[in-house]
Amino acid sequence: MEDLSNIIESLLFVAENPLSLDQLQAVIPEASADDIRQALIALKSAYADRNGGFVIHEVAGGYQFRTRPECKEWVRRLLQPKPPKLSKPAMETLAIIAYRQPILRSEIEHIRGVESANSLRILLERKLIRVLGRREIPGRPLVYATTTKFLETFDLRDLKDLPTLKEIADLENASGRPRQQELIFAKDEDQEANADIISAEKGDMVDEIDSQHYDDDDLSG
Repeated sequence: MEDLSNIIESLLFVAENPLSLDQLQAVIPEASADDIRQALIALKSAYADRNGGFVIHEVAGGYQFRTRPECKEWVRRLLQPKPPKLSKPAMETLAIIAYRQPILRSEIEHIRGVESANSLRILLERKLIRVLGRREIPGRPLVYATTTKFLETFDLRDLKDLPTLKEIADLENASGRPRQQELIFAKDEDQEANADIISAEKGDMVDEIDSQHYDDDDLSG
């Protein structure tokens, strides 16, 4: 298709969320997956070489137009956005879910040592987490995991892009901030057992609340 690049460019422009290769192929069945992939690579390269105000960014399992990071200060001046605030308990709950998903509310509360219903409600309302289903044990409790919006929010292609405990510790040491509870991020037998489930789910878990938007006030309870 001679106009394939233009078609993909227009689809990315009008889409509210990142478009995956499968989504693009569903809209453009006349083109093969390989043709679409090559067109995406060429478009991404062309925008990078142009060094203009937009880039094609790979995030949350798909591709999306984003403003160039160097221009964010002027974009903020125009839009004057108010970064959504998450309380410290909500951020702590989100971190636990991100690193230990799929996870039950009782498991979250065991780690935190406090009741977490309100934090879960807030995170569900923000669409940062979702209910995967119910675990087949007595009471059939709900199982929680992160969403595609979580990946978009923190600029992650998939869950494998989450920082490791060492990277988090190095960042906190460099900033002089106190270290977070290692229990949230530490790997144990349960987390290792969940690894395959997380990998299987990542295709489903794929605007922007840049993690850098959070400052000390944003994390206050």
